[in-house]
Amino acid sequence: MRPCILDHHGRPVTSAYLYEGASGGRRMSSWGLSTASENAALYSSLSTLRARSRELERNEPLASGAVETWVANLISTGITPGRWVPDQPELSREISDLWKLWAPFADSAGVVSFYGLQVQIARSWIMSGEVLARKVLRPASDGLPVPLQIQVLEADHLDAMYNTINPETGNRVRMGIELDATGRRVAYHLFKDHPGEVFPGMESTTRVRVPAEEILHVYDPIRPGQLRGRPKLAPIIVGMHDLDQVQDAERVRRKTTAMFGGFITSETGEDAGTSGRVIGRDDGDDGNGSQVIAMEPGTFPVLPPGTDVKFSTPHDVSGSYIDWVDANKRDSAVGMGLTYEQFTGDLRRATFSSMRGGALEARRKFRMQQFMTIIHQFCRPVAAWWLDEAVLSGAVTIPGYNRKTRLRFHQVSWRPDGWEWINPLQEATAEKVAMRCGVRSRDEVISSHGGDPEQVDADQAAANKRADDLGLVHDSDPRATSAEGTAQDPPPAAADDDKGAA
Repeated sequence: MRPCILDHHGRPVTSAYLYEGASGGRRMSSWGLSTASENAALYSSLSTLRARSRELERNEPLASGAVETWVANLISTGITPGRWVPDQPELSREISDLWKLWAPFADSAGVVSFYGLQVQIARSWIMSGEVLARKVLRPASDGLPVPLQIQVLEADHLDAMYNTINPETGNRVRMGIELDATGRRVAYHLFKDHPGEVFPGMESTTRVRVPAEEILHVYDPIRPGQLRGRPKLAPIIVGMHDLDQVQDAERVRRKTTAMFGGFITSETGEDAGTSGRVIGRDDGDDGNGSQVIAMEPGTFPVLPPGTDVKFSTPHDVSGSYIDWVDANKRDSAVGMGLTYEQFTGDLRRATFSSMRGGALEARRKFRMQQFMTIIHQFCRPVAAWWLDEAVLSGAVTIPGYNRKTRLRFHQVSWRPDGWEWINPLQEATAEKVAMRCGVRSRDEVISSHGGDPEQVDADQAAANKRADDLGLVHDSDPRATSAEGTAQDPPPAAADDDKGAA
């Protein structure tokens, strides 16, 4: 027999009341009761969420700045590939040199480089919740280092409302994505042209079935089984819209109250020559029959006899208004995964400790999305496409590269651009101590700042050789500095054997 749990009045308590969040009282009876999957939730909302997110990015400075902050921290100057074949340095350098030749031509539109495509991917993912990339093979006659380019497509090409059964394959099509019996993606049903295009000749309603092997779908699957991506601005849409309206109303109020310098009235009641005329300049009507009166700053309009004008005189902005605005900005910053300072650019109340703590926390989020989303869903598969085509086209020869072994050569490491130090001296010292204690390797430290360890070594060796040839001693050369970090005297020049013999 199950034991009965009693409340403090001795009454039996059912399990439904053990969690207040699951209670059904007056305050909670109709809140948060949907058990819909994320796909069901996005099915009816994705298009609107995407449109409103883009509207915020276009016209709301804080939202636009937040998007740019995310893009700059995710991509910066680019996420670059590291060693392609770690155990074969010469082959790795050959592949790396070929990649550097190809990267400027990666865009099928010929507008940006591969790293510019990364920026497009990141920005579209943040604004729209998802973005597509398509493999485009080019003929050898195009003269590309590797006959491959990438076409980036907005998520609008993938219709979230398209749900059917493919009569040719019998597969389900959910939200534009065709799935086989195991749930594996086998194809994407894309609009041939962007459905928002309005130019003549566009085929915005014609769908094309594209095999999944040719498409990359970049998004953040928040819930298991989620097929489509949710815009990152979705949690802040309502708050930012309300904040914008309040600030716009305050802006108009201030502008209106600043228009008039005063009024001139006639105390005698005689006609001052203004009877029947409107105050201000008559700008006709607004197209709906309503009269429009344009006001100009610093005017002193003459009022007709017997008339008076009363304006509302609301109190000036108080501290509560400013606090309310700041509170809304903080809420939106949290919703975007940014600190208040990163979101607003307001550093008035920031301290070094708060800036550093906030930056470190935000960088964890940036790093997570760099590796889980941008690198895993875009950079890694593009590199696999590229290396396959490079071998097939003869641009590079890799012994033993075939269908069974190719995955071993696709394990290239990717290096995001590093962040600048907040306190350069302290953080550089901490990294030196970590390397000497064996906690971090020198290669790891260099890579964490976006550098190529092999290139750094080559540059350092070349610089040291050049300095030695010129007889220069730099304090930055550990070979020529003492333990205290002061420059030592250069080693004495070797005696000339010929002169000594003479």
